[in-house]
Amino acid sequence: MKDLFGQALLDYHNGNYTEDIITETNISDKDSLPLPYLFRNFDNMPKLEQEALNSCRGSILDVGCGSGCHSLYLQKKGFTVKAIDISKGAIEVAKQRGVLVCEVKALIDETHTFDTILLLMNGTGIFEELSQVSKYLTHLKSLLKPNGQILIDSSDIKYMYTDEDGGYWMDMNSNYYGELDYFLSYKGEKEDPMKWLYLDFDTLKMACETIGLNCDLVLEGDHFDYLARLS
Repeated sequence: MKDLFGQALLDYHNGNYTEDIITETNISDKDSLPLPYLFRNFDNMPKLEQEALNSCRGSILDVGCGSGCHSLYLQKKGFTVKAIDISKGAIEVAKQRGVLVCEVKALIDETHTFDTILLLMNGTGIFEELSQVSKYLTHLKSLLKPNGQILIDSSDIKYMYTDEDGGYWMDMNSNYYGELDYFLSYKGEKEDPMKWLYLDFDTLKMACETIGLNCDLVLEGDHFDYLARLS
């Protein structure tokens, strides 16, 4: 991984903001990810994120923390937060912005236990593929303290496969429709392609039930997105 995402965050934080990140998937065209959005405060967050942050309790793990905007909000509320991200640049920025405990680490390598685990901004993305969902959920379950909770969001992207007549054109012989190839570029450089998973709520709920986790729908967003609580 070249960590172009981390480089972009560092550029913005250090006052070198000249352009945004460009994203693309195997089913969508190029799109711009504005860097200021990755530094948003609570008032500028989507309602799903606001609901998740307001539902936090106890000790918190912020998975894929990015620039640290969720962790910083929770710290100011008096919570003990640990922030992790696989991006070295993101963790550098989070530290510089005041996140007290943050570490370059993949979720699967985390071993401490928490009262609340946050996975936001399509938290199911890091599962990568449907075949890995049970593995990640089992690991997340092992990180929960008694009566702990996982707050995770995602989207049902079935709408992206609609045709002009309102029907769906998905190939039923292909993989799960939420499995995407994700491409990121910044300042003319391309990041290594990655797998990214969007998971519909019913599929998430079914996966949770198979490993003994409760899965409750907390809130639905305005565009096929949702926030779930696993416990």
